Amino acid sequence: MLNRIQLLSPQLANQIAAGEVIERPASVVKELLENAIDAGATQVEIDIEKGGMQRIRIRDDGCGIHKDDLVMALNRHATSKIHTADDLERIHSLGFRGEALASISSVARVSLGSCASGQTSGWQIQADGQTISVNPTPLAHPQGTTIEVCDLFFNTPARRKFLRTEQTEFNHIDEVIKRLALSSFNIGMTLRHNKRNVLQLRAASDQPSREQRVADVCGQAFIENAVYVDLASASLRLWGWISLPTFSRSQADLQYFYVNGRMVRDKLVTHAVREAYQDVLFNGRYPAFVLFFELDPSMVDVNAHPTKHEVRFRESRLVHDFLARNLQKAIAEITPANSGTTTRLNTPEASFSRASSYQPIQRPMPLQVQEQMAAYKDLHGSTTTETETAVCEAVAVAQTHFVPPVIQPEKMPSLGYALGQLHGIYILAENEQGLILVDMHAAHERVCYEQLKINLDNDGIKKQALLIPLSITVNEKEANIAEENSALFLQAGFEIERLGQQTIVVRQVPALLSDRDIAQLVRDVLADLSEQVKSNRIHETINELLSSIACRGALRAHRKMTIPEMNALLRHIETTPRSGQCNHGRPTWMQLTLPELDKLFLRGR
Repeated sequence: MLNRIQLLSPQLANQIAAGEVIERPASVVKELLENAIDAGATQVEIDIEKGGMQRIRIRDDGCGIHKDDLVMALNRHATSKIHTADDLERIHSLGFRGEALASISSVARVSLGSCASGQTSGWQIQADGQTISVNPTPLAHPQGTTIEVCDLFFNTPARRKFLRTEQTEFNHIDEVIKRLALSSFNIGMTLRHNKRNVLQLRAASDQPSREQRVADVCGQAFIENAVYVDLASASLRLWGWISLPTFSRSQADLQYFYVNGRMVRDKLVTHAVREAYQDVLFNGRYPAFVLFFELDPSMVDVNAHPTKHEVRFRESRLVHDFLARNLQKAIAEITPANSGTTTRLNTPEASFSRASSYQPIQRPMPLQVQEQMAAYKDLHGSTTTETETAVCEAVAVAQTHFVPPVIQPEKMPSLGYALGQLHGIYILAENEQGLILVDMHAAHERVCYEQLKINLDNDGIKKQALLIPLSITVNEKEANIAEENSALFLQAGFEIERLGQQTIVVRQVPALLSDRDIAQLVRDVLADLSEQVKSNRIHETINELLSSIACRGALRAHRKMTIPEMNALLRHIETTPRSGQCNHGRPTWMQLTLPELDKLFLRGR
């Protein structure tokens, strides 16, 4: 039987649209909260009953909806946020499609009341899933909007069956509100569930109050182990908080990323952040962050997904490189001198100026320890001439080292001065804050590793031609990728040429990787390039080898060190990038402050 084409009824069309936009009660809360934010609200109250399945009520003090627009607001494709195609190219608001209220009102009982700016009284309309009251009724209401959504999916029981328990649904709502609260510091938010206060966030107008909101949402432990960054270049800006590498998670549950104020989950962003942290985290661990990325709205397409969780960058490689490069530099700059709570790293030019304080040079052993021994004597008394002039053979790999920076006599170094060794494993040092504990193997391993990487950068990748070129069979798509990215391979030390529709040949490889499975490595790189804008697999493989060399060359446990040797290692830790953790992600040093020590010994009680 031939089925004729016919128009869907408005009710059925709205319910289908609701299936794309409204997945669960949390989806309703998200859409309504975004409307409140777009309306310029400064205070929002959210009341939830039975996990949102029975009732969701959101009240804001925004600009409100005009009486004559109330009915229109519940129709599909009705919005005040865009008017022309040009507006669609430069979206500044969180909502823009005009589908949310229509979709919600098609699967729930809705009451919409509002008093617009300039009006003396409010007005209200009702919708019951099928019909909308076309005549607004008067309502005592201050400026702003109140929308109440009851009995979600009452007319689509199949959808309601997919909802989880009350607590599970409320947990999703709680997470949505926290995500939006982080993107809207200037808005106070109150959340109640079953008439019980759950969350109360005050508007945050300055840096301390913003950090307090981040702590309220992400936990005090996060903000105590976070670094504040503010990075800008051309028309791009990235700011927010990133966790110290030693504060990692077993899953990616504490990662908030916003593009022009919109919370997104984007593969490109995830890859860029993972690349920035890849050298400092254990395998299987995830960093925590709250980051805000700002760019010209015309450079990002926010209309890539019905739920608006995904975006599409017009210059994806530019965005990826900006995020990865600057975050990597910021992480490298987390040194003992600036690793305290919410340390600030500003623009690339300013925040990374400290990198110039260490200058790697080649010098044969033995090495003179350059320290201000006068300051050391003030702390620990006189030492013998032999000790003062002892060489530091502990902080060198491949006959290279960092020259310890000269410390001003009146200024205590960040990691202070060594007191002694504990069981030949830990260095004990005293600084202005209290006691420093250093894992000497882990710390020296990082120092060696970073020096090896610098040596490689300075000398370049040594290449080795293959006596017999390696032929690799790939599919046509991979062959195309190899051909298009031949320059990228060459930069990494590989000379690759396409021989046929499904064949490539490798004629040259990096000397460091000559004994590796070259065919598998090339296939892995091609797989990365087919999914992402770039691949760091070759770079990561080389770094893994350097890390292994550094691990084998670093100080071993129970190796007795002199005081000058310990102090020289402390100075190197202070000036080495990523020195807070070893190559495997373990912490290299810890601080015990005097108040913490007093607490351990119950002093002051």
